[in-house]
Amino acid sequence: METELMSPAGNFESLQAALNAGADSVYFGVEQLNMRARATMNFTTEDLQEIAARCHASNAKAYLTLNTIVYDHDLSLVKTIITEAVSAGIDAVIASDQAVIANARSLGMEVHISTQLNITNLETVRFYSLFADVMVLSRELSLRQIKAICDGIRTEQIKGPSGKLIEIEVFAHGALCMAVSGKCYLSLHTQNSSANRGACVQNCRRSYTVIDNEEGHELEIDNEFIMSPKDLCTLPFLDQLLDTGVKVLKIEGRGKSADYVQTVTACYREAIDAWKAGTYSSDKTDHWMKRMEEVYNRGFWGGYYLGTELGEWTNAAGSSATVRKIYLGRGHHYYPKSKIAEFKIETYPLSVGDRIMVIGNKIGVVETTITSLHVNEEGAKDTAQKGDLCAFPFEQAIHPSDKLYKVVPAEQTNE
Repeated sequence: METELMSPAGNFESLQAALNAGADSVYFGVEQLNMRARATMNFTTEDLQEIAARCHASNAKAYLTLNTIVYDHDLSLVKTIITEAVSAGIDAVIASDQAVIANARSLGMEVHISTQLNITNLETVRFYSLFADVMVLSRELSLRQIKAICDGIRTEQIKGPSGKLIEIEVFAHGALCMAVSGKCYLSLHTQNSSANRGACVQNCRRSYTVIDNEEGHELEIDNEFIMSPKDLCTLPFLDQLLDTGVKVLKIEGRGKSADYVQTVTACYREAIDAWKAGTYSSDKTDHWMKRMEEVYNRGFWGGYYLGTELGEWTNAAGSSATVRKIYLGRGHHYYPKSKIAEFKIETYPLSVGDRIMVIGNKIGVVETTITSLHVNEEGAKDTAQKGDLCAFPFEQAIHPSDKLYKVVPAEQTNE
């Protein structure tokens, strides 16, 4: 059974980064009816054809998320989005509301059940097989429970509308919510901004002071964000997860940057391929973990898959990434014959030996090290300063909208 690696895309930079890194499928949202409506710049219906074209050119599938709570006044937009998605050639819709499921089915669109429906048992799988071919299980299940469901599907030959056996999808990596399958009301309570409508303001990621109501004593919670779990990471036991029989591994992160998508997708792509080849090992896992520590993370833990009853909480408000990127400037010109890229430096200096990253809508994410610099009309120099036009060897064509970053250790301050 082939394993499908599904990666997130909040914009074209991340979409291309996912495809470049080897994703088998990409999921994304359009307009406001998805669970990341607030967290990222979502695509529009006008983008659907290009999304489908890019994915299919890379032999990948494109999945549209329409998985928020839906009200009567949303139904016209739901129908419009699904109609446009069918016309554009989008492969499936990820849904949780029966109105969305029914509309998608009526138009012949394949349906995948979202984790928002909290599927935790075989009976529920059997019920939703009337409507869907793929189901995302609850994030709170153990490996043993997942295997029982996968085994039951094969034993009972439970098939979806397509006539194929139901495929099980699980979250493999990324942010976790303290609430069961993300059903949280804190944001709605404090800001009238519903997480279940894709507008979470992430109250759980903040530090808090506890006040004793009887005597007024205050306690600051020391060194622990008690509602903010560490990020899920299954790479250290990916072989066990795949042995359960799951088909699709999903990476969380439609609100994350393109370099996050690139790095995490590449590591899981290599890990899945190693598992299939029989070369998956702890040494390789250590290497992948170090690479993923460089991009946004809140620390890592294995979630509930290994039977942990309570979460492991982060001790920092933001990322624990070991490196960070500093914006330097934008693309100016590309010389294809000599493979030289020219950038306008807008902020901090760039020097020979620096590790850089270029991010763009067409190229995704490309990293390299500066081996030589040509600055303005002055010829070869060791450093380019703010305001300079600098050129250096670069294998891929750049565009004026492409952004140039320097990658530095996280503890390093701005120059």
